[in-house]
Amino acid sequence: MLMAMLGLMFWALLVAVPVWIFVGSQAAVWSACGVVVLAHLRSLWMTQRIERWLSGPDVLADGHWRGIWGEIVQRLQRLLIQRDKQAANAQARLQRLLEAIQASPNGVTLLDNEGRIEWCNDTAASHLGLDAKRDLLQHVVHLVRDPVFSRYFAQHTHDSEVIIEGRGNSLTQNIKLSVHLHAYGEGHQMLLSRDITAVALADAMRRDFVANVSHEIRTPLTVLSGFVETLQSIPLDEEERQSYLHLMSVQAERMQSLVADLLTLSQLEGSLPPGKHERTPLPELMAQVLSDARSLSSVLSGQGGDERGPVHELVFESSPPWVLLGVRSELLSAISNLVSNAVRYTPAGGRIQTKWSTSTDCVTFSVTDTGPGIAPEHLPRLSERFYRVDRSRSRETGGTGLGLAIAKHVVQRHGGELRIESQVGVGSTFMLVFPASRLETLSDQTH
Repeated sequence: MLMAMLGLMFWALLVAVPVWIFVGSQAAVWSACGVVVLAHLRSLWMTQRIERWLSGPDVLADGHWRGIWGEIVQRLQRLLIQRDKQAANAQARLQRLLEAIQASPNGVTLLDNEGRIEWCNDTAASHLGLDAKRDLLQHVVHLVRDPVFSRYFAQHTHDSEVIIEGRGNSLTQNIKLSVHLHAYGEGHQMLLSRDITAVALADAMRRDFVANVSHEIRTPLTVLSGFVETLQSIPLDEEERQSYLHLMSVQAERMQSLVADLLTLSQLEGSLPPGKHERTPLPELMAQVLSDARSLSSVLSGQGGDERGPVHELVFESSPPWVLLGVRSELLSAISNLVSNAVRYTPAGGRIQTKWSTSTDCVTFSVTDTGPGIAPEHLPRLSERFYRVDRSRSRETGGTGLGLAIAKHVVQRHGGELRIESQVGVGSTFMLVFPASRLETLSDQTH
């Protein structure tokens, strides 16, 4: 600015001095004033030109500015470039932040000072049944129609979370959400949502497990206590005494089986997955399973007092000359549990068939029975501990309710899975599917 004023004074003197010398002082003053006016008019014109340039589409283009105006334009362009870089960096940081929030497993919903939705990630939209675009600026209470949430939102403070029903698409279970409001900025709020369905289900299973164990143990204990009290207080003849002792033995065996199965589950869950150093020949394994199945079928047939041998048609296809790479005791337990379940739940005269099959990527053991079948709604929960489709029927069969849970854990530890197919009134098929890498032939073993 100082240089511009000095330049203007220079040009005014340059014009005024010759005029003063040749014309006179008055003419010199007027000529100097004319120079100032022309310079001012030029400044106004240049100012308007710069204003039009700033309002144009390309402020960074070279406009061939000269002199002080060129310097002004260059400085303005540098400031604009710096501003654009700062804006681009801020936009990139915001985009990365939004992408991080979008990838979060928890739902995030931003609310303005009136409780209207400003933004939400896809997880929150799924949790709360929102549309991330359509529901913008809608009040969250009008969209999340849950009385618990409405009362929670109306509170003055939100120091803790609250549990509400989610809007999931699952038909088999209710979605449980933990939601928590956090204040930020000037009256704004952030609503965090977290799917706790699995946690709630695990907690319910834990409570059911404790209740079931208590019930399963209390029942035989009650029977044993009653018989002991009877033997201590009432004189009995030898036949009655032996009958009571037999019933007490049955209840004691039931408790021992329950404890043994619980210990087996505990060991399976707490130990490392088995390697492939132990080899279990299938012919020998299946011979023992068949023997146990015949014995169990005979015992069930003798429940009325007349032992007539097996009352089921047991069709065990010839075991192929294969070797399973895994822990023999675990494999025997899993296979025996499937077969014993089929024997227990198939009525007398029914057919139970077992077979081994293989494909390019797996080897499968299957047990097919002609029992009553299982309704579809029960299939997902069959492998839960103590889960029973018909509790009264299960008590009669004498099982502990842990067989399928043990079988599932064993096959999973060996890298496979338990599959169940059933049709009510037709029968069921239970399958242990192992990876093909667990299979060898007996000839391979000899080498």
